[in-house]
Amino acid sequence: MLYAIIATDVANSLEKRQAARPAHLERLQKLQDEGRVVLAGPHPAVDSNDPGAAGFSGSLMVVEFDSLAAAQQWAEADPFVAAGVYANVVVKPFKQVMP
Repeated sequence: MLYAIIATDVANSLEKRQAARPAHLERLQKLQDEGRVVLAGPHPAVDSNDPGAAGFSGSLMVVEFDSLAAAQQWAEADPFVAAGVYANVVVKPFKQVMP
């Protein structure tokens, strides 16, 4: 089943985010290689694809897992959580309608 992982960054997270990004992307790449990522990316803090120093306000990932518990466990082990980038992470079942 698909799950939406919706994370909200702490204030001024850009430096922490940049430091933890390689490990964060490595985990996502493993899921991508398994064909389990529908989409993933950050929310720019300003209305721009390149927010510069404004950084990001959070992230959204839609990924496939066997259960909600497995999705939550994976989300809790994210390097952004360990680095203090995320203030809050919500994991919800997701039903894709489009495309």
